[in-house]
Amino acid sequence: MGTVVDAANKIDPDPDQDRLAVIANKTSVDANGSLPSHKKVTVVFVLGGPGSGKGTQCANIVEHFGYTHLSAGDLLRAEIKSGSENGTMIQNMMNEGKIVPSEVTIRLLQRAIQESGNDKFLIDGFPRNEENRAAFESVTGIVPEFVLFFDCSEEEMERRLLSRNQGREDDNIDTIRKRFKVFLESSLPVIDYYDSKGKVRKIDATKPIEEVFETVKALFTPLSDKVKL
Repeated sequence: MGTVVDAANKIDPDPDQDRLAVIANKTSVDANGSLPSHKKVTVVFVLGGPGSGKGTQCANIVEHFGYTHLSAGDLLRAEIKSGSENGTMIQNMMNEGKIVPSEVTIRLLQRAIQESGNDKFLIDGFPRNEENRAAFESVTGIVPEFVLFFDCSEEEMERRLLSRNQGREDDNIDTIRKRFKVFLESSLPVIDYYDSKGKVRKIDATKPIEEVFETVKALFTPLSDKVKL
């Protein structure tokens, strides 16, 4: 993770990739890879650059609208921490700077959705690229209700990340700029794709937290009413 997406195409085939694919298939919740038909869910993808405020706003949406917040990164870290065979392979690949195959991340998201008692989900920081997007829809059969895009200038995101005190080693100016470059190269094509489908809801994330959430609330209130009907 954190490597330029194009690097994924330069990785030579290796046993870790093959074993991860086999393990990923074991985590599927249905023989054909799709969620069982009785599990009807609403999914909103949440995208934005590092420091755009996605985490804060996701917490507000969870509190006010009852969504379950799923972070692809958190699920990968939890799988590693579990000590499972899958987690060990993921850790090894990340240590070597390799890209974790889309299907592995998607299976973790799929399992979290199926095991949850909820039917409304925010998927944060995923899909990271077009390959992720296509694979997610193909594997799960889920098309997002919409994409919540937190649009924020690079200068503002730099200021926020450098001023926050979360002890993250990657909150330095060089790494921040690399992360922003990766976001532009990989995630913006995803946003463009969904924008062409009329599914992108762009939020001006440079405003204060409270103002941003007022805009967010206006998007989720009619959706929440529709789910109740």
